[in-house]
Amino acid sequence: MTSPSTEVPILESCIPLPLDEARLLEVVEKAKDWAIMHGAAMRSKADFNPDALQFAPFILTPSSFPRKEFEKAVALQTTLNELMHSVAHDEEFLRDTLKYTIKVDAFTGSLFEIYETVLKEGISQPISLGLLRSDLMLETKCENSCQVQCSRAKPYCCWKQVEINCIASGFGHLGPASRVVQSYILKELGQMNKLENLPENRALSGLCDAMVEAWKIQDHPKAVILFVIEDVTYNICDQRFHEFYIRETYPFVQVIRRTLTQIFNGGKLGPDGELLIDGQEVTVIYFRAGYEPGHYYGPNEWSARLLMERSKAIKCPSIQYHLAGTKKVQQALAKPGILKRFIADDHKIDTIKEIFTGLYPLDKNEEGDEAVRRALENPERYVLKPQREGGGNNVYGEDIPGALEKMNDDERSAWILMERIFPPLSKGYMVRPGGKMPPEIVNLVSELGIFGAIIGTKDNVVYNKQVGHMLRTKLSSANEGGVAAGLGALDSPYLID
Repeated sequence: MTSPSTEVPILESCIPLPLDEARLLEVVEKAKDWAIMHGAAMRSKADFNPDALQFAPFILTPSSFPRKEFEKAVALQTTLNELMHSVAHDEEFLRDTLKYTIKVDAFTGSLFEIYETVLKEGISQPISLGLLRSDLMLETKCENSCQVQCSRAKPYCCWKQVEINCIASGFGHLGPASRVVQSYILKELGQMNKLENLPENRALSGLCDAMVEAWKIQDHPKAVILFVIEDVTYNICDQRFHEFYIRETYPFVQVIRRTLTQIFNGGKLGPDGELLIDGQEVTVIYFRAGYEPGHYYGPNEWSARLLMERSKAIKCPSIQYHLAGTKKVQQALAKPGILKRFIADDHKIDTIKEIFTGLYPLDKNEEGDEAVRRALENPERYVLKPQREGGGNNVYGEDIPGALEKMNDDERSAWILMERIFPPLSKGYMVRPGGKMPPEIVNLVSELGIFGAIIGTKDNVVYNKQVGHMLRTKLSSANEGGVAAGLGALDSPYLID
């Protein structure tokens, strides 16, 4: 994802590069083992074995990120938590925003059907737990409001939000783990003085503490927390370390893991609406699956989702939070004046508006037709996004015209058009399983994710915190950058002034 301009600004590396080849080889070999032994690992997709792990791809040394922008993103997260909580509890807004999407996107339509069912029956559990992640990138283009902020001495002018994740917001463990790995590498390279510029990262404890806080609110000491998982879990360390942290820190809290199919087979509601899984009462549900159509093989899995939504368990996310995280809703929030519906403070509104990039609907109307025209005239400046999570679903640049031509008018409404963000480059070594040794210096771009946790009902928020961060870095030539999807690498920010 590099800029169409001939010169892309480059952020300064945290240490002088390149490294001496012999030293590089030695450090990389040590770092691979350190990563595996400290949980920065995954199961292989290419050669899956449930009894084997390989290190997760990582950047050898932390990538530079401006301290000022990092601190602004951290400070903004509780406001974004507040925004998404309000959106999730605004039935009229969700219904109006998604009215066309649910007709043409079967998956979103099925989610909305569950939402309408529990609304009609009466929502059993008014409390929601939101474990969110706001993803952002630095922007090098100097247009509109950015022009005022831009200094030619800086390799960026501002930062923009890529998206906000409301379900299965991963890397709560791998974010902090990457800091541990890179701290070890800097020590091995004799760069101890650099460690003070790696911000503390307590994402794992922050996310898990929020889950347990929700568990405590329910006040059922023998109840368990349910992790909803895929049939095959590749990103196993990221999930298991959440479970293990809860067990070690709160030994009286038990976590169980079940697939949607297992929940259908072993789940039922008790006489008071409590969720029972294989006889155990569940008071908190944490979804690490259920965010894409492939997780629902048929009616049984959808029945399992409805069963959970009907229960008195606190859901992360509840069905309304899941819908609030759709791309269509995020596009609607960028419309002029909409934020006032959810946020009363004008200063907070201004800070949120600053991070929005251009987001446009593709509905069959004048506004949608104008968005299509823009995309066809300058496809390299845009990204097509569907209502999906999990990575690998977007359409970029020169592929956009062909994708639009294949869509009928109805199908168009299931997508949004987003202005592409053109981040500055950094240079570093990407270390991958089976990759070239020694690794070569490559051009990289990074995406920062800020985690937030919020608990409350529609009218009463009892818990609202920023709880950590993660950094994913990819080759500058790559469009997508999901580590679990095999497209990016673990990283952590090195803060620069």
